[in-house]
Amino acid sequence: MDLSLDLLKLILPELLVSHFDLTNHQTKQGSLHLYFEEKKDSPKEEANRVLIAHGFHKEISIQDFPLRGRTVFLHIKRRRWLDKANKQIVQRDWNLITQGTRMTVEFAAFLKVLNNYQGE
Repeated sequence: MDLSLDLLKLILPELLVSHFDLTNHQTKQGSLHLYFEEKKDSPKEEANRVLIAHGFHKEISIQDFPLRGRTVFLHIKRRRWLDKANKQIVQRDWNLITQGTRMTVEFAAFLKVLNNYQGE
């Protein structure tokens, strides 16, 4: 049992913990910054292709639930692969951010419910 992995699964989106590695963490001006890189495993749905790891997309930063009064920012680097046969770039399509925001899907849903509750 990996205690740190189990703990991360309790406080972060499971998709993030399952498919990304935590590479760094920092506390800056009262905010917690967690840095993730997508694991090197090529997409299972592309098993019929020969893929080569081909770097990362530009890092994105999104806000997640606060922890112990600290704002939490997730810095995520998504991987891309190159199809060896046709030189096409392949990537996974993660649904990590709520459209039109810079927040995780879960955090945005929480705020929406909270806003509706306070409005009544």
